[in-house]
Amino acid sequence: MTQVGADGLTAATRTPGLMAAVDQHAAAVRDSLAAMNLTLTTVPLAGYGSSVATAAARMGWQLSDQADMDWSRANWFQLRLTAVCALAIAHGCV
Repeated sequence: MTQVGADGLTAATRTPGLMAAVDQHAAAVRDSLAAMNLTLTTVPLAGYGSSVATAAARMGWQLSDQADMDWSRANWFQLRLTAVCALAIAHGCV
């Protein structure tokens, strides 16, 4: 949440296109968890987020310094992790 989610969600509230992208990623996360018969609770969301972060690291992606982050150019990993954070907030996990 502190590395991606908070800043991403703040940026999304100011940028409708970014919010739409985060919403689309959130829908994909919901669908993925539902396909595995998992609910939108802390453990499944944390596991999903951890899997995304692990895949990102394996592909050589690193978190940008948040002071330098240009959310208008957010990549797939940033959007997906922000969506996981949004779902965690919406479902009372944080």
